[in-house]
Amino acid sequence: MRRTAAIVLAALAMPAAAPARAERLVTSLSSHRVQITSIFNGVELVLFGTVEPDADSVPRKGAYDIIATVTGPRQTEVTRRKAREFGIWVNVESRTFVDVPSYLAVLANKPFDAIAGEETLRRLQIGLAHTLLPQQIDIADVVVDDQFRQAFLRIKREHRLYSESTDAVTFLTPTLFRGSIAVPAEALIGAYDVDVKLFADGAMIARTNSVFDIAKVGFERFIAGSAADHGLLYGLATAAMALMTGWFASIVFRRD
Repeated sequence: MRRTAAIVLAALAMPAAAPARAERLVTSLSSHRVQITSIFNGVELVLFGTVEPDADSVPRKGAYDIIATVTGPRQTEVTRRKAREFGIWVNVESRTFVDVPSYLAVLANKPFDAIAGEETLRRLQIGLAHTLLPQQIDIADVVVDDQFRQAFLRIKREHRLYSESTDAVTFLTPTLFRGSIAVPAEALIGAYDVDVKLFADGAMIARTNSVFDIAKVGFERFIAGSAADHGLLYGLATAAMALMTGWFASIVFRRD
């Protein structure tokens, strides 16, 4: 009994553990809603933020680094390989990518390997080379140099839907930064996640998320909603409009 009481008193006499010391990452976007109209040809959003060190934090040896990953709505896509058969080009093989981002942009203030080690980059899936792109063959990612994966990435890059830039983030002061997110006209409507990671001395020390939406407005929204909610009526109206247009053109350009 006396031994138990002594242990309790000793525990009470011990000083309380000091709270963890860490920086706080605060970010925001120039706009959280992108509106698509008939003249929409892409937009550039500005990501800005600041690093707020704890009052008792020990100064870091090196500067801060930022890596931001922007991920669009996920979808299933098919990549096909063409070959020449009997004098014509035909699809001879295909691969289905399951639940992959329709849009993916990775932004940083310096090359990824100068921010963190290879193991950290792979574990956090930083950069296109480390992003998992599951395929239907086994619902798992395959080797990096797989020809279908490379073709998929190449097509996405050509349409500016996948990108990575190591100079898209700029530190205006040692703790204040800004970045540029380019959204092409081909981007799908939906929610886009912005995952911002703060690094120091090769390790991730803070992380924060924000979201922006891409939505159709005006007449474009009405057309898209009609096609999705009233498919049959939309199809009949489209066919009737085509017939009327053809009839009107035949009247206007008729040769007597």
